[in-house]
Amino acid sequence: FSPSVLGTREHWDATYERELQTFQDIGDTGEIWFGEESMVRIIRWLEKHKVPLDSSVLDIGTGNGVLLVELAKSGYMNLTGIDYSPSAIQLSEKVTEKEGMSNIKLKVEDFLAPSAELSGFDICIDKGTFDAISLDPSDAVGKRKLYVGSLGRVLKPEGFFLITSCNWTKEELLNEFREGFEILEELPTPKFCFGGRIGNSVTALVFQRK
Repeated sequence: FSPSVLGTREHWDATYERELQTFQDIGDTGEIWFGEESMVRIIRWLEKHKVPLDSSVLDIGTGNGVLLVELAKSGYMNLTGIDYSPSAIQLSEKVTEKEGMSNIKLKVEDFLAPSAELSGFDICIDKGTFDAISLDPSDAVGKRKLYVGSLGRVLKPEGFFLITSCNWTKEELLNEFREGFEILEELPTPKFCFGGRIGNSVTALVFQRK
């Protein structure tokens, strides 16, 4: 991918500072990455596979925390969200507080250099964070490798990793996560047709840690 400002911490700090101000002004939680259907897709998969409600769940790059709120509304109790942008965590704290979800844990963490306490999760979820890392102007390839290494450390053996991406195809993601993870399922996403060919604008996969 071409390097992009979307891969920089400065961009996301500025974005969430604006969204934080907007939330304080008018109560708007800001953009939901990949739309509400992406959250429904994740929650349906967890429910279909009868993932216990007390499973520990990590939202990688939680942003405004809305996915965690929806998981909490669905009955999940052991929820943690991390983001390397302090403004994102401030925003997610305000959003979860407004929704009365005081049991959601939120932390400023860089997933590429996670703290020791960030470990032992049953489920890890990523909606767009791996995409953003892939656009980092400084050593995106190295940072993708760090991401995969971090995922292997924080996710329990046989734990599930649900990733939603608009930059990567299924085949490319299988290659990126080939070390230590195996594909379980591809989740249905909206399709588009262009020039007689049908494709997906979004890829959603479920991996299991070996």
